[in-house]
Amino acid sequence: MTGSIPDETSIRYEGWRIVAVCFAVATFSWALGFYGQSVYLAELQRLHGWPASLISTATTFFYLGGALLVAFVGDAIRRVGPKTCLLGGLAATALGTALLGRIDAPWQLYGIYVLLAIGWAGTSLGAITSTLGLWFDKRRGMAISLALNGASFGGIAGVPLLVLAIGHLGFAGATLAAALASLLLIAPLVMVFVGRPPLHHASHAGAGAVQALSSGAIRRHALRDTNFLIVTIAFALVLFAQVGFIVHVIAYLDPLIGRERAAAAVSLLTIMAVVGRVLMSAVIDRIDQRLASALSFASQAVALTILLLIREPALMLAACALFGFSVGNLITLPALIVQREFTPGSFGVLVSLNTAINQVTYAFGPGVVGLLRDLSGSYTLPFAVCILLELIAAALILVRERK
Repeated sequence: MTGSIPDETSIRYEGWRIVAVCFAVATFSWALGFYGQSVYLAELQRLHGWPASLISTATTFFYLGGALLVAFVGDAIRRVGPKTCLLGGLAATALGTALLGRIDAPWQLYGIYVLLAIGWAGTSLGAITSTLGLWFDKRRGMAISLALNGASFGGIAGVPLLVLAIGHLGFAGATLAAALASLLLIAPLVMVFVGRPPLHHASHAGAGAVQALSSGAIRRHALRDTNFLIVTIAFALVLFAQVGFIVHVIAYLDPLIGRERAAAAVSLLTIMAVVGRVLMSAVIDRIDQRLASALSFASQAVALTILLLIREPALMLAACALFGFSVGNLITLPALIVQREFTPGSFGVLVSLNTAINQVTYAFGPGVVGLLRDLSGSYTLPFAVCILLELIAAALILVRERK
């Protein structure tokens, strides 16, 4: 009987198993593809003596290449299905990570970062939100929020484990171990649990006029749609400021409160990102998501202002906690606004396009913040620019074109 099939509100609904799998995928994806970049930079410098600028340029190449590929991950999921897409992303990430510890020339780094960019596109935000969109409608916000806690867990647990493995196995041994772990632990979960999405979601995803539109047509229409551009530009500005600040936060705090407290501030920021996402997930599907976004942007601006003006260590740690509270939600909210304001059949394509534009933008955040710091001699100017961008985005996201 149809009535006996659990829906999204039931703990027995099969989609919640997909959420658990996506959590595991996000943990490895962010640990090896995002947070791991700082570890790779330090180890490659130590092993080969390559300039930081050379390795950093390759990292930017990775982010930009990944962003271009993310724009089409929705198409890949529509054509080959979520299981194949996630497995392909895991395989590319594992191969790239294993080879990273065995390079001896800079040109090889760029080739491996092509592999990692493919893996990032197939396992990160665009792939996870598009996959969950095939199983969830009413509880999509909660599902995405819970799954993306894996991203924060990848930073909290994955990076320390990677550093510990390097200490015991060396860089080559650690990268090989991490690659094997992703294949042996995560790939079987994807193979077993990620199957065909429910028929009602599959048909809903292709319903209406969107069914007749190609992905290219959906993208072209979106880039002329005022509401889509407002959402995309607002989040691009905020993520530019957010990533720029996070990359430089230890360099800023170290001379003010010491290395240990600076490291504790980053840990606190990351933990609060998880807390904020979990708390928001309980209500995210029932609130005004644009207003929630604006308040999140403003809270980060307030946190940055406190960090610039106050020198009391306890208050600076509290400011980092306030900043971190919204960090996790800022990668969840764009997908939920797209879901609420645009036709269901365009969800995967539009989320992938939004994610790609945001990633291209925030790839330049750390470099611009560093450049402004070098030109001005302090972090006051670059952080003030970040505050301004946050406030502009907070006002912009509340602008809605009525249709």
